[in-house]
Order: sequence, then structure tokens, then C-alpha cells
Amino acid sequence: MFALQRFRLVAHVLFPAGGLLGLALFAVALAALSSPAQTAVLPVGLPGLPFHLRLDSLSAYFLLVIGAASAGVSAFAAGYFRRGEGTPPGLLCLQYHVFLASMAMVLLADDAYAFMVMWETMALSSFFLVTANHRIPEIRRAGYVYLLVAHVGAIGILMCFGVLQANTGDYTFANMRAQQLSPAWASIGFLLAVFGFGAKAGIVPLHVWLPEAHPAAPSPVSALMSGVMLKTAIYGVLRVAFDLLPTQLWWWGVLLLALGLASALYGVVFAAIQVDMKRLLAYSSIENIGLLFAAIGLALVFSAYRMQLLAALALTACLYHVASHALFKSLLFVGTGSVLHATGERNLGKLGGLIRFTPWVAWVTLVGVLASAGLPPFAGFVSEWLLLQSFLFTPGLPHPVLNMLIPVVAALIALVAALAGYTMVKFFGVIFLGQPREERLAQAHDAGRWERAGMLWLVAGCVALGLLPNQFIQLIEPVTQSLVHSGLSATVAADGWLLAPTGVERASYGPVIFLFGVAASFALAWLLVRRLYHGRVRRAPPWACGFPWPNARMQDTAEGFGQPIRQIFEPFFRMRRELPTPFDEHPRYRVTADDPLWHWLYLPIAAATARLARLVGLLQQGRIAVYLMYSFVTLVVMLLMVTR
Repeated sequence: MFALQRFRLVAHVLFPAGGLLGLALFAVALAALSSPAQTAVLPVGLPGLPFHLRLDSLSAYFLLVIGAASAGVSAFAAGYFRRGEGTPPGLLCLQYHVFLASMAMVLLADDAYAFMVMWETMALSSFFLVTANHRIPEIRRAGYVYLLVAHVGAIGILMCFGVLQANTGDYTFANMRAQQLSPAWASIGFLLAVFGFGAKAGIVPLHVWLPEAHPAAPSPVSALMSGVMLKTAIYGVLRVAFDLLPTQLWWWGVLLLALGLASALYGVVFAAIQVDMKRLLAYSSIENIGLLFAAIGLALVFSAYRMQLLAALALTACLYHVASHALFKSLLFVGTGSVLHATGERNLGKLGGLIRFTPWVAWVTLVGVLASAGLPPFAGFVSEWLLLQSFLFTPGLPHPVLNMLIPVVAALIALVAALAGYTMVKFFGVIFLGQPREERLAQAHDAGRWERAGMLWLVAGCVALGLLPNQFIQLIEPVTQSLVHSGLSATVAADGWLLAPTGVERASYGPVIFLFGVAASFALAWLLVRRLYHGRVRRAPPWACGFPWPNARMQDTAEGFGQPIRQIFEPFFRMRRELPTPFDEHPRYRVTADDPLWHWLYLPIAAATARLARLVGLLQQGRIAVYLMYSFVTLVVMLLMVTR
């Protein structure tokens, strides 16, 4: 009885309280966006090393995104977690809220010490959340891979801060801003930041933890990790590149463009062939992180050539997509959580037809699917449209090679957007449409009231960002002004409801007009079918090429959707085929497409590390005389070095 009461306290009090705190954080960050920067010093930490905190427009914007996404996810979590699932509910609730608090503190940190403490707290708390069901070996393995990559990335970030403080011994961000680094040292600091934050963001080739950890974690945790935690890495890149470093070089932007494009294409191609719905969304996150890196790279290129308005356009596209992705990816992950609870299945091949049994989840998830596919009038379209608009202005660059290459990059980003739409059609169609592939799916239940409340909040965010782009761009203005000293506020404010980033003569988009056009088209179609042709409409079974007994096995599968992508992009995959022979009693054909980087890069590194560990292990003889000899030899070597 006590355990039941404790579970109700956690589920119906603590998680909703976390959602209310997310709303409060959203409100505070909204007020701080246009306010002057505020600083504070907390007397915590080591002696002489207090925590320096700073709330400026950049940190306020990312706090706003965290607050908005966590409010919906926390409300969903109140109805999601069940008794007896892995970690005890009280401990899991503590880890969940420590994770949220550490992400907020990362954004507020104004010195390297506070930043790294909170960064490691974020990594450890998320590791425990990923391994909530730690009794399963695959989940433990995924957690260890995530923790290893997170710590390797943290080393890169720490070394970056070491470069930026320029041997002054002062690790506050204010001191780093005051340093005038040479282009060589600034480039070293930038490359270390890209490595460290890229490991957390899941940029290729540092992405291997992401498709392992996201499926292992509970769905609300996956939503926070993909929708929110990855954005702390984007914040880190923006903070270092545009705030802490004294200048920007054009080749930094080209590097981020290359990494972003490779990650976007790699992620969307692997997402298209997945049969696990959470792995599909994890690879989709890699694609979206790639788009964000490409936008930052383009902003760096424009900023290096002092084209500040165009830098503001690219940066606005990046920041808009940060918020869009946080909302629609959180919505998709909590939608998969509802499907998982309703069916107990993550495999797309065992789902289907759920719109009949879980209609509420299906229609709400459809909003996330449309936003993720970049279709108007939802959030994902505006950010990707702004990014493509940024690429259309690149012929004005003074570098001829960039003028030649960047339009090609724009075409590849358009290809990524098309493949993302293809992937979302597969995701929604295989799960919710068609016939159920398993008989037990008829017992699937719809989402509860707490889950519905959280999902509705995220849906409202996706719709609002899609319908009110001008207002949101004006909200972003203080951030772009602080980073690149320019913005789009004056242009978009002059055009009312019509979104024209740099002028109506170039390109414009009216989301409300588009919405009314879609609604009018649906209304006209309904009137034509229901009123004019009412007596001529009849229901009949679908035609199955003359076969009279169609069943669920005849509809397209997740593997069938992915087959064209596997054939077109076969060099991306490490293909393994299991072929039947004429003598098999039960012939079986199976194709597995693995990530080649895991086998070509990470497994050799793991083998080399194991060999090195065995060699070092030879030094541990367990005999005091041998250890004394080591000490004596070391002392002799040091004395010889001093005498020289």
C-alpha cells in the first residue's frame, strides 16, 4: 500500500510539478530574452572557484526551448511510467529532474568550471535514465557506449576552454571574451569545440551512441535527450564560435557545412531503412542535427565576409529549427511511447492499423509527422524554408569556389528534406494505417489523460511555430543581434502576416493564407463528395489484382519501404545477406544493413585499446620489489632530465 501511494505521489504530483516548473522556466526565459544580461556568483564549488552564472539572450532562448519542451514531456511522463518497470519510480523521478536542472545550469554557466560540472552532471544523470531497465544486457551496453562518447567529448570541451583562456589561469567566460587569440589558436579552440560538442550532438562520425541510447531509454527520456539535450551541444557551438572567439574564419563555416551535410544525409538514409520505430527517430535526430550544423556553418561563412544580414538569416533558420525540432521530435517520441505501452511492440513489422484502436494518439502523432516532414503550415517547414532561403543568397559571396559549391549543398539539403518526408510516410503509415499485422493489436488502448495533456501542449507548439513565424522571428531578434549584430525583425514586422525574410521581391510565405487554402480545399472536396455525389458513393473492398482473399500480410512493410533506399544508397551500408539454399526445409531470406563506421572506425579503436590495456596490465606483477624498481627507474630518469 505504501509503495502504491509513493508511486502516485511521484506520478501525479512530482512529474506534474516538474511540468509546472518547465512552464515557469519558459516564462522567465521569455521575459529575459529582450532584457540586458544578468550575472551572479554562487558561493558553491571549490575554494576560490565559485560558480559564475550569466543570463543573456542566447542562454535565455535555449532555456525557453527547454522549458517549453519539458513542460509537455513531464506531463506525459506523469501518465507514462508504470510500477515495476526498471528503476524505482522515486529514484527515476530524481534522476529525471536532476537531468533537467543540469541542462538549465549548463546554459547559465559563465565559467568553464561551472560549465563542466553541470555538463558531467547532465551526462551522468542521463546515463542512469538510459539504463533505467538495467537488467537487460543490450540496455547496459547502450548506456556504456553513450557514457564513453560523452566523456570523450567532455575532454575535447575542457581542452577548448584551456585554449580559450590563453594561459591566464582565469577560466571565466568574461576573460575568454577579452583574449585576442591568433587565428591558429582560435582555430584550434574551434576544432576542439566542434569535436566536444559534436560528440554530444551526434554529428557523424561521433553519432554511434545516439541510435543505441535513444531506443534503450524510456520514451519521455528519449524525448528530452533528442528534443532538448542535443540542443545544449548546439548552444555550446554557438557560444564558442560567435561569443567567446574574437573572430570567425570562412573555412570554419565550410567545415561545419561539410559535417552537417554528411550527418543530415547519413541520418536520413539510415532512418529510411529502420524497422525499430525508436531507432528510426534516433537517426532522424542525426539528420536534423546535421541541418543545424549546416545552418551554423552558413552563418559563419556570411559572418566571416561581413555579410551580417545574411548571417542573421542563416542564424535565424538555425534557432528556429532548434525550437521546431525540440517540439516535434519530443512529440514523436512520446507518441511512440504511447504506442509501446498500448502494444508492447517497437518493431514496425508487428504493428499496423492502430488508428482504429488508438485514434487519439494517431491524430496527435500525425502533427509531429507533418512537422518533421517539413510540410506547411507546421513548424518544420518554416525553419527548413528559411535555411533554403539562406542558400539562395550565396552567389553574393566573394569566394568563387564557395559560389560554385554551396548551391550543390543546397540541392543536397533539398534531397535530405525529401527523404525525411519519405521516412515519415513510412513511420506513420506502417504504424497507424492499413490492417493490424498482429491479432493482439485489437486490445491496444488509447493514451490516458496525463499523456494527452502533454502531447496536446507539444502539438500546440508545433502549430504555433508554423502559423506565427513573423512573431517568433521577432522574438529571436535579440539573439541574432548579440551574435552577429543584425536581425530580420524590421523586415518581417513590415510585412504583417507575410513572411519575407529579406524582402518581398525575393521570396515570401503566408502560413495563415496557406492554412485557409488547405481548409477551403478540404471543405470543397467534402461538399462535392457528400452533397453532389451523395447517392453515387458506395463502400467496397479494395481491389487486390483479382486475388479474393487479401490480408494484412499483403500490405507494404517497413522493409518494403526501405528496400529502394537500400538499393540506391548501398555504399552507405554494411550489407549482410542470409540466402536460402534449395535444400532448406524452411527457406529464409534476410538482409541486414549495419552502420559501416562502427566496424571500420570504432571496433578497431576498441581492439587497439584492449591490446594496450593488456600490455599495461603486464606491469602489474603484484610484487613489491618490482614496484620499487619502477619507482627507482623513474627517479633516475627524472634526475638525468634535470641535470641536462
